[in-house]
Amino acid sequence: MTLATGVGSLPGEDYREAVRMVLGELPDLSHVPELPARGAIAGMTGRALAVVDGLDADLQPAGWRLTGTSGAPALDHRRARSLLAQDLDTLEELGEGYEGAFKLQVTGPWTLAATVERPRGDRVLADHGARRELAQALAEGAGAHVRDVRRRLPAATRLIVQVDEPALPAVLDGKVPTASGYGRHRSVEPPEASQALEWVLREIVEADAEPWVHSCAPGTPLELLRGAGARGLSVDLAVVDAAGADQLADALESGETVALGVVPSREPGEPLSDKAVTERVLRWLDLVGLGPEEVGDRLVVTPACGLAGASGAWAREAMRLARAAATNVG
Repeated sequence: MTLATGVGSLPGEDYREAVRMVLGELPDLSHVPELPARGAIAGMTGRALAVVDGLDADLQPAGWRLTGTSGAPALDHRRARSLLAQDLDTLEELGEGYEGAFKLQVTGPWTLAATVERPRGDRVLADHGARRELAQALAEGAGAHVRDVRRRLPAATRLIVQVDEPALPAVLDGKVPTASGYGRHRSVEPPEASQALEWVLREIVEADAEPWVHSCAPGTPLELLRGAGARGLSVDLAVVDAAGADQLADALESGETVALGVVPSREPGEPLSDKAVTERVLRWLDLVGLGPEEVGDRLVVTPACGLAGASGAWAREAMRLARAAATNVG
């Protein structure tokens, strides 16, 4: 049976309502909602730093900055951790007895390295030792985070961790700007990129969860993600080229999961039916020479990235459309 889920981020600031919506609209593969409209402590970087183990950070005008390993995190870092704990309390309360598959999300090591500053300035990406330390701290924290969510949802049949890496193509291509904005950080070689991801994905597996990697950026190196240990690939179909389609098909044939973002993240000018979404999925399957019966629940239908910028009504409708299309595909 084809499943449906969300990418993670949603509009608004009411976390209880977001949890109710996700549990109601995506009952077979719900996820931890993320509401970045609540500020930097709830954004993807702040959320990941709340998970990181052994490193402290504070919030500067230019964004998040590491401060070392003092064991005394700054106020904004404490607030990020507190907010995550409160959100998981809400999830535990409203999700009591939840028995389906369940997904949580965490920002990946390379997107973190491209967005967080070192203590003395500029991105972590500029320092080989710092990016290694950050990736390892993220890996440790991700494992603990998985165990915490499992404790809160003990009846969940399958736990998935989606590692978000939207900046990975820019990191590999040397396109991440320096703090001054006048230069670019040197490109990271694929073996190093793969190793950092492997640390994180391995900890997820050791915590008895299934690691996926998600990116909505064009040029995402799908083969590198699979080589690092990803058991699922989550992408926006609109940015998948012919080579990417072949790689996704190979992943499905190899028993891995592919989550396709096929429902637009913004309300279209014309009404969109679940039939139209279903046809888009079926056309793609036909393009890569696979049938719905061959992929089963290894194919997942999702909205595209960016629902945080949509209206609440469209976010709900996008989930409904994804679920209906998944049911139609079979």
